[in-house]
Amino acid sequence: MIDPLLNRLLKKPLRTLAKQLVKRGISADNVTVVGFVLGMLAVPAIIFECFSVALCLILLNRAADGLDGAIARETSASDAGGFLDITLDFIFYSAIVFAFICLTPAKNAVAGSFLMLSFMGTGGSFLAFAIMANKHGIDSPKYPQKSLHYMGGLAEGFETIVVLCLFCLLPNHFVMIASVFALICWLTAGIRIWVGYHTLRAVKAN
Repeated sequence: MIDPLLNRLLKKPLRTLAKQLVKRGISADNVTVVGFVLGMLAVPAIIFECFSVALCLILLNRAADGLDGAIARETSASDAGGFLDITLDFIFYSAIVFAFICLTPAKNAVAGSFLMLSFMGTGGSFLAFAIMANKHGIDSPKYPQKSLHYMGGLAEGFETIVVLCLFCLLPNHFVMIASVFALICWLTAGIRIWVGYHTLRAVKAN
């Protein structure tokens, strides 16, 4: 929901940093992979209750996620890079939730599993519509920088980052935070399914 505003605010500083990295021969895919590895290191950090370390690793992962796109725009954005980026993002999101389930299974398992299931709703509706949007040439005016059609909603990248950070800052409140965000994700998925279905029906009718 806040992603378009955040993208506008960060566009200039990310572009400046991206130019410096391009000069040093660092590619967007390099940053994507390094960011993913850093993010995944948050999993053992959470399990061993090093929440401050996990928080830093999550923020580094998200910084890399913004930077790889900026580097791609300075060089040449590719479908391969876009595929790698979105795939690793979805794995990372669920991995953090999984870590909190492992931390306290008896307490966190149901809420964490419910949240991971909701990620299937948001991610599945997002990717399925992106495929169809590409097939029919449907543009995404709010996210022109993305390598695939980006369908917005109440739970987007920024909101997910906030929730993952809250897990680390307030680990004892994981169940409440995860449950509330899961409901928001399901609302987002429902809206995407409704809008996507009717959008594609209208395309077919025309």
